[in-house]
Amino acid sequence: MSATTTTDAHKIPDYAASDYFKFALAGAIGCGTTHSSLVPVDVVKTRIQLEPTVYNKGMVGSFKKIIADEGAGALLTGFGPTLLGYSVQGAFKFGGYEVFKKLSIDTIGYENAVHYKNSVYMGSAAVAEFLADIALCPLEATRIRLVSQPTFANGLVGGFSRILKEEGVGSFYSGFTPILFKQIPYNIAKFLVFERASEVYYGIVGAKETLSDMTNTGINLLSGLTAGFAAAFVSQPADTLLSKVNKTKKAPGQSTIGLLAQLAKQLGVIGSFAGLPTRLIMVGTLTSLQFAIYGSLKNTLGCGPTITIGGGGH
Repeated sequence: MSATTTTDAHKIPDYAASDYFKFALAGAIGCGTTHSSLVPVDVVKTRIQLEPTVYNKGMVGSFKKIIADEGAGALLTGFGPTLLGYSVQGAFKFGGYEVFKKLSIDTIGYENAVHYKNSVYMGSAAVAEFLADIALCPLEATRIRLVSQPTFANGLVGGFSRILKEEGVGSFYSGFTPILFKQIPYNIAKFLVFERASEVYYGIVGAKETLSDMTNTGINLLSGLTAGFAAAFVSQPADTLLSKVNKTKKAPGQSTIGLLAQLAKQLGVIGSFAGLPTRLIMVGTLTSLQFAIYGSLKNTLGCGPTITIGGGGH
């Protein structure tokens, strides 16, 4: 069990290495299970983004079209890379967030952290997500290729191997810039809004320590839903670009930035938000469930206490 040190009546956990491993494990399970359970929704969302003129009847109509044209099994396309990729990403995302939040507080001191709590949340989320994206990018590229080109390969191993053999390692990271543009704002919004929403909701119902496990889980679900809606909206344009860039080959001599600029111009503002209603449902649901699962697993695994930064902050 983690020791704690007291600073101005605030208990700051002194985490052991095992605590960070448990944070990472809880994050991996939370992200891996939620993302993979929503693969059918993600398949529809990606198809709408890539071929809006073909899949132009909304979420339900697109579901029906895919099943009619390709069979129900098509809705599970990309399940393997989604499960593995987002489990790895979740480990870095949640585990890394705990590492960098603690490191930030230790570096600037608790009182400064209270004054600049939003900066602590945002900086910790951004650095954790950058590391997570390095691990996620090859698997996300494989997933998008399988979804956008159903005949490309049979599953994770086949898709990954074909891309590696025919296009090289660099192809896995052709979408790294847009994935950063998508995931870093997404993760900043996700953790910042979750932390601040939790403060508001606990301020209404009472201190966390005085509430039942069921009530705390409910607060995590509600805070996660709030955070998910915010994260989905701010990252939607980059999510659309990511889907496009993984399907579009660069012209000879064209840079990734050049390709992104070309695609952004083609999409326009309205086009960049294609599939937003579907993604709001998907991201809101999975973010809510992730935080609920993460919070429950931290208790089950005996993790050190979560750091709470009090005061207003900015």
